[in-house]
Amino acid sequence: MEQAELTRRGVLAVAGGGVILAAGCSGSGAAGAPWRRAGSLYDDPMRAALSYAILAPNPHNRQPWLVNLQGPDEAVLHCQLDRRLPQTDPYDRQIVIGLGCFLETFRIAATSLGRGVEIEPFPEGADVTSLDARPVARLRLTSETVDPDPHFRHILNRRTNRGLYDDRTPPRMALRRVTGVSEGGRFEDDPDTVAKLNDLAWRAWEVETTDPEIFQESIDLMRIGRKEINENPDGLAIRGPVIEAAALIGLVSREKMEDQSTRAFKSALNIAKKPFAETRAHVWFVSAGNTRLDQIAAGFDYMRAALTATRLGLSIQPLSQGLQEYASMAAIYAEAQETLGAPEGGVVQMWARIGYGGSVPTAPRWPLESRLMRG
Repeated sequence: MEQAELTRRGVLAVAGGGVILAAGCSGSGAAGAPWRRAGSLYDDPMRAALSYAILAPNPHNRQPWLVNLQGPDEAVLHCQLDRRLPQTDPYDRQIVIGLGCFLETFRIAATSLGRGVEIEPFPEGADVTSLDARPVARLRLTSETVDPDPHFRHILNRRTNRGLYDDRTPPRMALRRVTGVSEGGRFEDDPDTVAKLNDLAWRAWEVETTDPEIFQESIDLMRIGRKEINENPDGLAIRGPVIEAAALIGLVSREKMEDQSTRAFKSALNIAKKPFAETRAHVWFVSAGNTRLDQIAAGFDYMRAALTATRLGLSIQPLSQGLQEYASMAAIYAEAQETLGAPEGGVVQMWARIGYGGSVPTAPRWPLESRLMRG
């Protein structure tokens, strides 16, 4: 899912040709405008709810949602197919989960306006191996009057925090509330078991980062500096005064990030490992199957879990790498499914580290108008 902000040491490692540890953007400028303006620009409930839905977490911040408005109370959601991640998400499972997060955020936001929502996922069916032009969901605002969902108050404060968390272990009551949004929710806070999960998550991250073909997908989606971020407010944003200066004189570039032979690259890996090593708790969500409907439901679950974590003052970061289904990740994928207790015939859909982290900026967003289909 989305990225958090680079540490200064991480920036310096990147400047030497190393790997991107994390990324983010501030709430200022065009890229942050959708966060500031959500709900304030539209009189009609459909657009108002959609203006919150576009803030949902999604893999590599691709924001693949396209909405075809079909009247004041009806819309059809599609996936913009060229925003998928063919290297790291070859079966579009994670993209579908992100679309599920969008749909759940839409539903929650609509309740703040007193409107109920009916969502019909994949009304024309779906291919289990690859998304196509068929609709992801039909959305309808109902005439039913509903009470606001309490999660709504936390949409604008939700972040993905990839930085260091402090040494406090979240209380079990809090972990139960985060995972209690779903029957498939699980958590772990035993120090010895958490250490093993930290190691597994790190090894998955290392595989993805050191596989040149796989990591190229991330490099291609880097947005370096304020100008690139505002012009293309998706992908993996890298910002800040040090980055701006380093990019200006050519110390930070996509080409330098491709070079894994440098000492800086190895140094950056060591820097990146610390947040994994110091994690004190994990949460994850399993499903009994792995159909497109299961994946959409996983998005619903993760969205509510992330908002619950925000409500409780907790930071959360998806550990997507170990659940990805490409060749060089196969051994770790199998280990993760077994370790996290995937049910027979089912899978672990989402896995995240959770704890107490500092403040991080909002991720870039395209404005709602750019996500509406024409014609």
